[in-house]
Amino acid sequence: MLYRRILSGVLVLLLGGLALSALTAQAVHAQLSCDNPFGGLENQPRNLNFWDKTDFCQTSIDYSEVLSGGPPPNGIPPLGFPGLPDPTFESIVDAQSWLVDESPVIAVEINDEARAYPLAILIWHEIVNDTLGDVPVAVTFCPLCNSSLVFDRHVGDSVLAFGTTGNLRNSDLIMWDDQTQSWWQQFTGEGIVGAYTGTQLELIPSQVVGFSQFAAQYPDGQVLTRDTTFGRDYGINPYPDYDTRSRPYSFFTSEIDDRLPALERVLAGVIGGQPVAYPFSVLAQTFVIDDTVGEQDIVAFWQPGVKSALGDTVMDNAQDIGTAALFSRALDGQTLTFTADENGVIHDAETGSTWNAFGTAVAGELSGSQLRQLSAAPHFWFAWSAFHPDTSVYAE
Repeated sequence: MLYRRILSGVLVLLLGGLALSALTAQAVHAQLSCDNPFGGLENQPRNLNFWDKTDFCQTSIDYSEVLSGGPPPNGIPPLGFPGLPDPTFESIVDAQSWLVDESPVIAVEINDEARAYPLAILIWHEIVNDTLGDVPVAVTFCPLCNSSLVFDRHVGDSVLAFGTTGNLRNSDLIMWDDQTQSWWQQFTGEGIVGAYTGTQLELIPSQVVGFSQFAAQYPDGQVLTRDTTFGRDYGINPYPDYDTRSRPYSFFTSEIDDRLPALERVLAGVIGGQPVAYPFSVLAQTFVIDDTVGEQDIVAFWQPGVKSALGDTVMDNAQDIGTAALFSRALDGQTLTFTADENGVIHDAETGSTWNAFGTAVAGELSGSQLRQLSAAPHFWFAWSAFHPDTSVYAE
């Protein structure tokens, strides 16, 4: 979501190209199942003439929570959306010409097929509609919330493609689908406006890792290329020093939960119905957190080697903020206990095997074994707590 109005010339870039062609169509009316979905709301959603299929009468949210980020629908152009360029991929060797070891990428593996989606590209497009391992996926990144999430694009018998509405809720990207023009919350994967209100997209496990970490784990993997035809400055961060601010941008209007700093990174997910958050500031000291949530034994792994996508203007010059992921500790009928040595290398106490950031045993008795990854991802604290106010926070 390229919503920083203080950036000179950004909207000029966003308003160009194929993404705006749909807005030249004649004005039409949305498909409404009621007379007045907005009541007396003073600031109604923008670009209403565009939404000719959206039933605004069906919604699970208060429209007063929706703010315009500036760009029109698909003004931040998703890849793989009908009428827009499809994503293209290259080998790890070819990607080494422009990515460094710590370049942040979203790593996804489905049915033995692995791809890396550099945040250097996603920060300008926010959504990549792709098919990986024969599964249609939406790889998404909301810079304002630091939320990288991957969803299955199947809804019933339909396969949807997702675009950017130009709107925000709790500072988070609101997506839309190409078939019903329903609105979807990126942070939760839930339909919030239109025919698919209340529908939940399936979350697919993914990780934000360094490029070299992806290459080591998946030597035959593919990498999203910069060949998008949009001419963006891939590798330049249009939100410089965002992650050092004390507060998010003004698109977030709710109160901030003061249990943690607003832009603290947390590894967060919902385990057995319980929202949990593990601060990166704690993870970076311990490397490992063994925990039990409800009746589930879990472990959080943290490893260095990932640049911040939201720090330095040149993304690859930013600080190393590391990577974190959440796994089940159950493996082949036993519950493992994990520790990190003085060098940050992760071992299990039961066999002494060595484990990497992907939850894979890379040496020792359990070499080749894989922990089951749980649905959790890094987010900024203000966003996680806004969508999950009843979350617990791990403390040493």
